Amino acid sequence: MPLNIPDKLPAIKILQEENIFVMNESRASHQDIRPLKIVILNLMPLKITTETDLLRLLSNSPLQIQIDFLKIKGHTPKNTSMEHMKAFYRTFDELRQKKYDGMIITGAPVEQLPFEEVKYWEEMKVIMDWAEKNVTSTLFICWAAQAGLYHHYGIQKYPLDKKMFGVFKHTHIEENLPIFRGFDDVFFVPHSRHTEIRAEDIEKVDELKIIASSEEAGVTILKAKNGRQLFITGHAEYARNTLDGEYHRDKAKKLPIEVPVNYYPEDNPEEKPLMRWQSTANLFFSNWLNYYVYQETPYNLDEIS
Repeated sequence: MPLNIPDKLPAIKILQEENIFVMNESRASHQDIRPLKIVILNLMPLKITTETDLLRLLSNSPLQIQIDFLKIKGHTPKNTSMEHMKAFYRTFDELRQKKYDGMIITGAPVEQLPFEEVKYWEEMKVIMDWAEKNVTSTLFICWAAQAGLYHHYGIQKYPLDKKMFGVFKHTHIEENLPIFRGFDDVFFVPHSRHTEIRAEDIEKVDELKIIASSEEAGVTILKAKNGRQLFITGHAEYARNTLDGEYHRDKAKKLPIEVPVNYYPEDNPEEKPLMRWQSTANLFFSNWLNYYVYQETPYNLDEIS
């Protein structure tokens, strides 16, 4: 089934070239069906890239999905045109009266700042509090996972000696959880971050449960409120060449960066990166939509509480 996304969104052409069925708002309005409503708070600097990555994965479902994009009020992105933001993004003031089946909050390039020093932290707190009462299930990714854990549960983040950068091996702690339906015993997830959260802090909070981790990358997926909150510290949504772009960008800026782990054949940056996480990413997002959003959300969104 198709994604229902705004007319003329740049991702439409890219996804259609990949034989992914997308349906613009004009066509979807003629279907007598109640789609799942998903709002995406996109904090990543390359908005169009992140939109495409997420929509590609959300499309792998038999459900029709209607997407809204949310932006931080007053924050001007440096790498995305104002025309694009005005055309496809709404402020929280414009959306706060709505309710949603699901929400995705992305990572952001601010993880080395204390949360309180992030310019939009106050608005982030308001949005996260709103989501608890107005969204059936919220998925927090990378920095957003750290932000959500800190705001809701007081979990601290800690600086790493060097950037956690690469594609790491993971295992799930409870394989029978719906989010892991179809997963292999071992699966891979990309990580790109300078900070971490620690298991010993999480284990002190009864409402939180670690459900997947890595010997190298540490805590990776957590669950709270029976799946109404899911936190992933990595980037399952990344496309094949995303880490490659980050690696060459950091090298060009002469930043301290190592070749991403388990990424290039024989660790050679001249080679095409190996795609080890595509099936994991597709399963993760489709399981989230099916088991934590679709099967839990009320038909009448006003009944979300």
